Amino acid sequence: MCDDVPALSDSDEEQWQSMEEGSEHITVPCLLCDRTLASVSETVQHCKADHGVDIPALVQKHRLDDYGYIKMINYIRNTKFSAESLLLTSNGPLPWDSDEYLKPALADDPLLQIDVEELSEVTAVTLSPAADDQVSLLLQRATQAEDRAQRAEEALARAMDDLHKLKLLAQGLVLNTDTSRGPSRSGAIAELREDEDEAYFSSYGHYSIHEEMLKDKVRTESYRDFMYRNMDIFKGKVVLDVGCGTGILSMFAAKAGARKVIAVDQSEIIYQAMDIVRSNKLEDTITLIKGRIEEIGLPVEKVDIIISEWMGYFLLFESMLDSVLYARDRYLAEDGLVYPDRCNISLAAVGDTQKHSDRIAFWDAVYDFKMTCMKKAVIPEPVVEMLKPETVISEPVVIRTIDCGSVTVSELEFTEDFSLKITASTFCTAIVGYFDIFFDKSCGNKVMFSTAPDCTKTHWKQTVFLLESPIPVKTGEELPGQITVHKNRKDPRALLITLDIAGRKQTYSLQ
Repeated sequence: MCDDVPALSDSDEEQWQSMEEGSEHITVPCLLCDRTLASVSETVQHCKADHGVDIPALVQKHRLDDYGYIKMINYIRNTKFSAESLLLTSNGPLPWDSDEYLKPALADDPLLQIDVEELSEVTAVTLSPAADDQVSLLLQRATQAEDRAQRAEEALARAMDDLHKLKLLAQGLVLNTDTSRGPSRSGAIAELREDEDEAYFSSYGHYSIHEEMLKDKVRTESYRDFMYRNMDIFKGKVVLDVGCGTGILSMFAAKAGARKVIAVDQSEIIYQAMDIVRSNKLEDTITLIKGRIEEIGLPVEKVDIIISEWMGYFLLFESMLDSVLYARDRYLAEDGLVYPDRCNISLAAVGDTQKHSDRIAFWDAVYDFKMTCMKKAVIPEPVVEMLKPETVISEPVVIRTIDCGSVTVSELEFTEDFSLKITASTFCTAIVGYFDIFFDKSCGNKVMFSTAPDCTKTHWKQTVFLLESPIPVKTGEELPGQITVHKNRKDPRALLITLDIAGRKQTYSLQ
């Protein structure tokens, strides 16, 4: 038992004391006479003993819910309804059916501060014969409480299921929205106001994220090797670095022979980048500008090369490629180059029943409580993690190739059919997505890297889409599927990804 439980403050103690004192002075006017009782239970017992009116029995007889019970109490108080009339009330239209009786007839009426289920418990407590029946009474109350909890859990499960259906409906409406009218979707990121995009850039003002990216050797050394091994491309050129962060790519470009490098970033890290550039005596080559590329002006009309590390989870998360394409269309010279110049998105089937059980079946019994309704909330959230290569049970398939020199923003939203050739007889429990990056065009020494499960770990890891129910598969068979990738209309930096695997459809939200 923990010894360091914090003590209640004086104000808390006073509040509890006040509540306890208040509860000792409760008064309940009888419904049928002028007598005042000391509790709800005494009032219920009095009405039955002295007036022959069993309030809980009336509730059961007329099948009243909480609102019906409230209307009945207020109606009796307002109309001075007699005990005889109450007992003669038929099961037809009830005299208190009108919503006007939802308004309390008596301010702070204690009889209105108890629900229908509690009313029957109050009666059970009142009518229990004596102290020697307390054990039986407690067991009865515990059973009633357990029944209430069970019904509440079932109601919550139904509500969560309804909510999930509404989410799917809403996502379907969003995905099928006619985007041919109104502003062009090609400007989704460019059209964001600075205050709408503040959270995104603020996240890159934290130093830890830059440390993580710089320590990702696969990422950072691939950019470095591409530039240092292809200095002929950079010699004497003007280079634009979109989203420069600490300025590492800009400094690689300067060392590779660039005549001028313009580094742009909207986040607060730009101020550290300025110090870093000065510390390395590269301020004569590198010019740093704070702002969104869509909103600032450059000190040159055109640039020869655009470099950027824009990739997010599942390649397209965060939609930073949109900004690179904006810079390309606005500032790149006619024969200019964009790096990386080519990217692939790939999918593969996953068979890991233990992980599926840990993530999905886990909710069936959590410390002996059922939380199955959570499954509907958990499944639509993709998991970003390092997947064990041995859990991949199909050959990978490339579902999208992006040429950064020619792709348009609208082409970053797409639907593709695919087929996964299964390599093991087991259960498919998830689909994994990852990407490959290429520095190819005009390069004498080509460089590439992959974020696949069987490659060296990167900070992007892989994106895993769990299936609600595992699908049995056999070696050699083809597992058909379709993927739809869209920006979230409310937050164009987030992605909605719909997977239809063997006729089972699920929409995932990467945000």
